[in-house]
Amino acid sequence: GDASVPFEVPRGDALQDRLSAVLEVVYLIFNEGYSATAGDDHMRPALCDEALRLGRVLAGLAPEEPEVLGLLALMELNASRSAARTNAEGNPILLLEQDRGRWDQMAIRRGLTALAQAEKLDRASGPYVLQAGVTACHARARTPGETDWARIAALYGQLAALSKSPVVELNRAVAVSMAEGPAAGLAIADRLLSEPALQRYHLLPSARADFLEKLGRFAEAKTEFERAALMTQNARQREQLLLRAQKCGKS
Repeated sequence: GDASVPFEVPRGDALQDRLSAVLEVVYLIFNEGYSATAGDDHMRPALCDEALRLGRVLAGLAPEEPEVLGLLALMELNASRSAARTNAEGNPILLLEQDRGRWDQMAIRRGLTALAQAEKLDRASGPYVLQAGVTACHARARTPGETDWARIAALYGQLAALSKSPVVELNRAVAVSMAEGPAAGLAIADRLLSEPALQRYHLLPSARADFLEKLGRFAEAKTEFERAALMTQNARQREQLLLRAQKCGKS
């Protein structure tokens, strides 16, 4: 029973295609754990742990592939915030409102190390390296006020050029609003209203609501928060959006 099975390692384009398919699956597993898309739980940590384990194995097998290191960095840096992402009732806490003292510094170090290794390989940045770069900007900021929003907006600009994704463009709108003010963010978000891909995407109305609220346009903000609440499949998110709509109604 010792017959050796010939195993061919793909090279060149074949390797890249397979690799990006594998990375995509690992990231899907991680994300489903990190933000459960439906149901009552905000997180499913076992899935995150499994994805991280796979990411570390891949980085060991392909240490010269920047995107493998980029994905590992991205997952480590996101996972570093796990303990701070929900309150005692299990409701989500937004990134900028999290207690950064609860971020896992070891995971941040592992993530920043993987990102530095990827950047040292000195190849054109792919989507995982760029996303890890964004997450690293948050990880390096000791307070929300120290966040380098201009750099984040620039990274999302590069990512949007690569991916042609309206979701990425929405993230850029949020970063631009933080760097240059809510009116600049709203101008970008408004251009996305006709995007077919975002018609049922709750983060578009919720981002617009946020910009409108900051601009003091409370009636419009209330409508948008309510619209976002109708779109989300997650019970806890819905509650929070309706609460924000209510606040706008009182302003």
